[in-house]
Amino acid sequence: MLRLEIVSFRVVLFLAFLCTAKAGLPLVATTWGFTNATLRAYQSLTVGEFDPIEALVEGCSVCEREQCDGTVGFGGSPDENGETTLDAMLMDGKTMDIGAVAALRDVKHAAEVAKYVLRNTKHTLLAGSQATDFAVMMGFKRESLQTDASKSMWSAWKNNHCQPNFWKNVIPSPSMSCGPYEPVSANSVQPDPFAELSSDRSGYDFGQYNHDTISMIVINEEGHVVAGTSTNGARHKIPGRVGDSPIPGAGAYADSEVGAAVATGDGDVMMRFLPSLLAVEAMRNGVGPTEAGQQAIARIAKYYPSFVGGIVVVTKEGRYGAACHGMNEFPYSVADGTEANGAVRVLTVKC
Repeated sequence: MLRLEIVSFRVVLFLAFLCTAKAGLPLVATTWGFTNATLRAYQSLTVGEFDPIEALVEGCSVCEREQCDGTVGFGGSPDENGETTLDAMLMDGKTMDIGAVAALRDVKHAAEVAKYVLRNTKHTLLAGSQATDFAVMMGFKRESLQTDASKSMWSAWKNNHCQPNFWKNVIPSPSMSCGPYEPVSANSVQPDPFAELSSDRSGYDFGQYNHDTISMIVINEEGHVVAGTSTNGARHKIPGRVGDSPIPGAGAYADSEVGAAVATGDGDVMMRFLPSLLAVEAMRNGVGPTEAGQQAIARIAKYYPSFVGGIVVVTKEGRYGAACHGMNEFPYSVADGTEANGAVRVLTVKC
């Protein structure tokens, strides 16, 4: 009887092991099916022997150059003025240092500029035209981020009476007009019969091909954990808008004592809850990566049930999982030491 109980216990342990995706270090995990970026980061880390931050920049830069899904890099997501601006962040989970840029104008290499903020300043985040000035000082070229595609996207939006947009409590009604707007008096705010409820995000169509930020986790063989993001933000945003991607704890968070998490989706909502930080802290308290992601997403969905977003979570040992909301499914990419030559796998989680 004792022998049967021992065998049964071993089977249970084996099945539990199979139910959790487990990777081997080194590891690169990336939101969406951005396999070229994932492979470049992994090869930079292994074959190129780059440090994790450099490998992270290499991976994110691939998507910036390839304009992944039109939502990373130049030539995508024009704001209300037709201009494309960029956000990026890098976080070092060993030192807890961060370098980020937000609303970066006229410089194509946002992730690399963020690296200079990380390594050449004592700041965390630089924004707007001043971030551009900093980039030029560091040797980057000033050039337009507009393309024929982004100009066409902006023209179509203008011809559709600037729908959808991100305004509320202004006149004329943003549901029918392109503005310019002025605020409605606080004493005379009337419900706009065409406006959506503030918690209803369904009209913004966030998700793949609209706001699929590349968010990436890199862990080397020694367990040095880093994470980062790069995006051109929400399409037709109000000029100056910054989403979750360059905000520590929102778009990404890394801690080499625990692991990392990275997010993508409706950044205006997600940044209010710091989902990447929530997921890492859940793992610190013993929760597995998949459940940690689910808990972070559930916190947001409680208040914004129609929001769209996803999160990828990895432990410092290389166990990984993902969670999502508002989509049918959420793909993410992984390359790790369990596959020959770091072959990239695209995994999918149902929302």
